[in-house]
Amino acid sequence: MITSSSNRHVKQVIQLQKKNRARKEEDCFVVEGRKMALEAPADRIRQVYLSASFYEQYKIPEKLAEVPVEIVEDRVFAQMSDTKTPQGILCLVKQYHYDREEILGKTKPLLLVLEDLQDPGNVGTIFRTAEGAGADGIILGSGCVDIYHPKTIRSTMGSVYRVPFFYEDDLTKTIQELRKCGIRTYAADLSGKNSYDQEDYQSGTAFLIGNEGKGLSPGLIREADCRIRIPMEGKLESLNAAVAAALLLYEGHRQRTASP
Repeated sequence: MITSSSNRHVKQVIQLQKKNRARKEEDCFVVEGRKMALEAPADRIRQVYLSASFYEQYKIPEKLAEVPVEIVEDRVFAQMSDTKTPQGILCLVKQYHYDREEILGKTKPLLLVLEDLQDPGNVGTIFRTAEGAGADGIILGSGCVDIYHPKTIRSTMGSVYRVPFFYEDDLTKTIQELRKCGIRTYAADLSGKNSYDQEDYQSGTAFLIGNEGKGLSPGLIREADCRIRIPMEGKLESLNAAVAAALLLYEGHRQRTASP
């Protein structure tokens, strides 16, 4: 049993929880909680840590029987956890490295492009929505929050394991590449001529979602093939980014699954 916070395993987990750089160098990330741990693909789990009280009550979950497991004193486990009320189980999971050409080369893909989204909860929720709406992938600008940030991971509720994604430094060039692949881009913007439900998303489609406060940058809006707006009543200027993404993705899903 690990009983000291100076243990190298403990220090490693704390660094991975706090620092993007550490996660990149180790090429892994931390997931916490029974649900997230048991949904993680077994072949991607590097290490499992169980609190002493969790182990006493549940032993080692059957799915994790072939994975390296360390038991940690409750007091020390609390220091390793990023949550106020640890569930007593966390795992180190290998990061994902998707083939961008494979994602863009899918037949009539449904994609999201995110620019400068800073809220971990928003990005995590968008991943959950993308999975639910059957999206083929998410492209994140380099200014977006780290998908492997602990709060983002928790917000995905496991969708991070199943929704392909990759980061891009230059989203303008990305849109140009999407166009070459036959994927039409739609910028969510108040200046859009048509409402979002008046366009056709049955061919290759990518929705552009901007920063929570500023929206999409003018350059990215200009580069998009089409501007679409989400009608709003009252004095609202915009919707939450995750809500906007949900409306657009599910309209795409509706059109693609509606009976002829």
